[in-house]
Amino acid sequence: MKYYIIAGEASGDLHGSNLMKALYKEDPAADIRFWGGDLMEKTGGRLVKHYRDLAFMGFLEVVLNLKTIIKNIKSCKIDIEKFNPDAIIFIDYPGFNMRIAKWAKEKGIPTHYYISPQIWAWKESRINAIRRDVERMHVILPFEKEFYENKHHYNVNFVGHPIIDAIHNRPTLSFEEFRKQNHLDKTPIIALLPGSRKQEISKMLHIMLSVVNHFPEYQFVIAGAPGQEFSFYEPFLKTKNVHYIDNKTYDLLSISTAALVTSGTATLDTALFKVPQVVCYKGSWVSYQIAKRILTLKYISLVNLIMDQEVVTELIQDELNTKRLVEEINKLLNANSRAKILNDYTILEQKLGGAGASETTAKLIVDDIRDRLKKN
Repeated sequence: MKYYIIAGEASGDLHGSNLMKALYKEDPAADIRFWGGDLMEKTGGRLVKHYRDLAFMGFLEVVLNLKTIIKNIKSCKIDIEKFNPDAIIFIDYPGFNMRIAKWAKEKGIPTHYYISPQIWAWKESRINAIRRDVERMHVILPFEKEFYENKHHYNVNFVGHPIIDAIHNRPTLSFEEFRKQNHLDKTPIIALLPGSRKQEISKMLHIMLSVVNHFPEYQFVIAGAPGQEFSFYEPFLKTKNVHYIDNKTYDLLSISTAALVTSGTATLDTALFKVPQVVCYKGSWVSYQIAKRILTLKYISLVNLIMDQEVVTELIQDELNTKRLVEEINKLLNANSRAKILNDYTILEQKLGGAGASETTAKLIVDDIRDRLKKN
């Protein structure tokens, strides 16, 4: 059977690659074509376009790149028609994917959405388009099932969170092994996760690095994002205890003492690796002003949203400054504060369910296609 997958960000590439592995197990003859990244490409199938050419951050940035986005949507439709898949699988990335979903509905192509758009955070009106255009929704957060079914009377499948699969499936690495492989010293590590897109990395990283001289007994290690070149990070590596590792974020988190993390999926990654963290966000002034008027959530990090309480500190816009970061890092290094955070992280993992999200979703997709083919 033929599958067309669209993932537009680094996290989508990770979860897309694990979903592809599960699809190949369910359907060894699977023919997969996709928009994604390096991890999906290594898994198999045919990469059409890399997500690094798709990701635009913030309202203003989307407007400025509207011509490119429209061109990408058009070329995607043409490619799907040529491939003629048995199903299209969307992974998050709603601005792009919902436009393709509407077109696919008109063409009669079955659609599955894996990792729901965060309509519970903003643009709740998208539920109307989802009901109309998405035939099967597979959600990964426990409160999403209740949100869709109880509030909007739209049936979804809760499959568990794929980050748990990604963590469980990775080989373990000791601090000493990681240190030697990446030419680091023996001091404890504070990880810096500034995001995956150039716009957010440029904005976040210099603020994160402003605390380095306050913690000379630690080394700060920047997690390089997949798809970004070393030359982009090189100007930030001017201080002795600042280092860079490329595309090894999970290995880095597994041996870190604390972390500064740009708001997004990485906050959940960090929590599941049991690393105390400060969540950071700073957008353009225009994008922030718009977001502030649209978003109705109490928190911006998935950790706090799932727990429905402030487990980790969120420093947003003007609050994200050197003084506040130093204060919060000192709290993360305090034994009592760490114990409280780590206990909350354990409860968080229980709420997310066990491993197996990729396998569950793949089976649902394959079974759905087989049922359709039998009926036809």
